[in-house]
Amino acid sequence: MSDASGFSTRAIHAGQPADASTGAVSVPIYQVSTYKQDGIGGFRGGYEYSRSGNPTRTALEECFAALEGGSRGFAFASGLAGQDTIVRSLLVPGDHVVVPSDAYGGTYRYFNQIARPQGIAHSIAKIADVDAVRAAIVPGRTKMVWVETPTNPLLGIADIESIAGVAHEAGAVVVVDNTFASAYLQNPLALGADLVSHSTTKYSGGHSDVVGGIVVTGQQIAVPGFEDAGDRVAFNQKSIGGIAGPFDAWLTLRGLKTLAVRMERHCDNAEKVVDFLTGHDGVSHVYYPGLPSHQNHDVAARQMKRFGGMVSFRLTKGEDAAVKACSAVQLWTLGESLGGVESLIEHPARMTHASVAGTELEVPADLIRLSVGIEDIDDLIEDLREALDIHA
Repeated sequence: MSDASGFSTRAIHAGQPADASTGAVSVPIYQVSTYKQDGIGGFRGGYEYSRSGNPTRTALEECFAALEGGSRGFAFASGLAGQDTIVRSLLVPGDHVVVPSDAYGGTYRYFNQIARPQGIAHSIAKIADVDAVRAAIVPGRTKMVWVETPTNPLLGIADIESIAGVAHEAGAVVVVDNTFASAYLQNPLALGADLVSHSTTKYSGGHSDVVGGIVVTGQQIAVPGFEDAGDRVAFNQKSIGGIAGPFDAWLTLRGLKTLAVRMERHCDNAEKVVDFLTGHDGVSHVYYPGLPSHQNHDVAARQMKRFGGMVSFRLTKGEDAAVKACSAVQLWTLGESLGGVESLIEHPARMTHASVAGTELEVPADLIRLSVGIEDIDDLIEDLREALDIHA
């Protein structure tokens, strides 16, 4: 597979040659735990035990590495399992991390309630402000800058290239959670990031039927005892064992094949939803990086192919109206997660971000977050209109 191949060509073919024995064009689901050895240590294709390697998982890891332009990919049982492995691979007690002030609640919960008691400190910074990131770095201690862009749920945009320059100057690595953008819309490694993380549950899988995570490593990063960060991530993936199962890996591979066409439709629909929301009297603010009024619209236009399928907005009548509007829709599904073909609506303060209430990451109580699906846009807008006309 040539590095010059287009995105969809790589998504359909990278790591996925036709099966050598049968000619099957879809990667088989190798639902197997162990492998016959040709003599002690005589592994066929390097496979000995499926925690350390499985052909279906390998296909997904190679495909994702090709999509992100990275050197190696690693598939996990969830996005958080992948993020935990990154931290365990690159940080030690006494190290310090810069974490976004607007981020997935589970990510902040991890740094605050798991990493911090284990001796890894963190500071909060507005990731859309490069100067704020610079100010949050502790000289000699900050070893990692964690980036989400767009952020969850306020759709903030981080300038990856500028943040990478600041972090690298301080001796820190840059990890980008690329879940909201997807590998189709944004490639952080090409902008200077060192590692990329995804919840493949979201756009990569795309059908709300699988939970998974991916980590892709870029340039070599020196890690004590290992040649580079990829070797350390691989060691911890095997040793900790939070791997993606073969059927989950296969479902994600299937999703990736249509990622490009789905993302185009997600973006088309999101832009029309934004047009509707900006014209509704009950809406006080719309968060979408495609709006010229967005703080870092120019950055998003520079580093993203399009502006994505996530939209957040606030209601003038406050929290009660937001809660009622979320429950009043018929076509939009009230639920957590995002990135599936079906449209989802949620109230972050009481749902995905309830765990950050009372912290610096607390989200507005009148905020509604939309994951705009690929249904017919007229139906989606009419459903929103009816709910907002009554409650907003």
